[in-house]
Amino acid sequence: MKILIMGAGKMGSFFIDLLSFDHEVAAYEKDATRLRFTYNCQRFTTLDEIKAFQPELVINAVTVKYTILAFEEVLPVLPKDCIISDISSVKTGLKAWYEESGHPYASTHPMFGPTFANLNQLSEENAIIITEGDHKGCVFFRELYQKLGLHIYEYSFEEHDKTVAYSLSIPFVSTFVFAAVMKHQDAPGTTFKRHMQIAKGVLNEDDYLLQEILFNPYTHDQVAQIRSELTELLQIIEEKDAAGMKAYLKKIRAHVARDIEIRRV
Repeated sequence: MKILIMGAGKMGSFFIDLLSFDHEVAAYEKDATRLRFTYNCQRFTTLDEIKAFQPELVINAVTVKYTILAFEEVLPVLPKDCIISDISSVKTGLKAWYEESGHPYASTHPMFGPTFANLNQLSEENAIIITEGDHKGCVFFRELYQKLGLHIYEYSFEEHDKTVAYSLSIPFVSTFVFAAVMKHQDAPGTTFKRHMQIAKGVLNEDDYLLQEILFNPYTHDQVAQIRSELTELLQIIEEKDAAGMKAYLKKIRAHVARDIEIRRV
């Protein structure tokens, strides 16, 4: 298959490396310096090169802020039957845009990134495939993600947004709160260092990505839950309520029991 990958950032480069030995791959990147370390693929910086290439599949891996703008730029030079796809963690506005594009489409969300994931060992990572996409495109990504050993889930656009509101907004907001109140430690403990490592990764994410995840219409209720839990915990602390603390710890241990093995105390 002839595949055009838009964007040669970390995820774009990952897909170039992943696909270039089994498919005819071209990378489109306006900033030519970002193409210096790509290999085994054609390197494009103009729309005329894309038109001549005649891709069968486009994977849009540009920064989330420019996903739709990047599509609109290349659409006029793509064959009518070319499948267009994105790997964005934010799907806001994409369903409506895809349906107006006139092209078959596939939308997926590899729920890992270069910040925390080991891209050479992904067997514990997940990916979402949007069910409303083109069948051929969905099959392509399903087979690709299966080869990587990813756990694959199929959701609608709406179900995806709800999942992201939970799985990303809660840890992001928790990290924001930690970063907002922390003080530099010359001799930090293990837990503090781990939280700092997470904060470093999250705060190095693109501002627009963080904004759009938090502005997801389903995020508000998740953040409100954090506020409620903090209110309850603060009251226990203010009252030095030992029984209340024991009950609270029992509650939260039970809440995470399916996902975390906790030593019995």
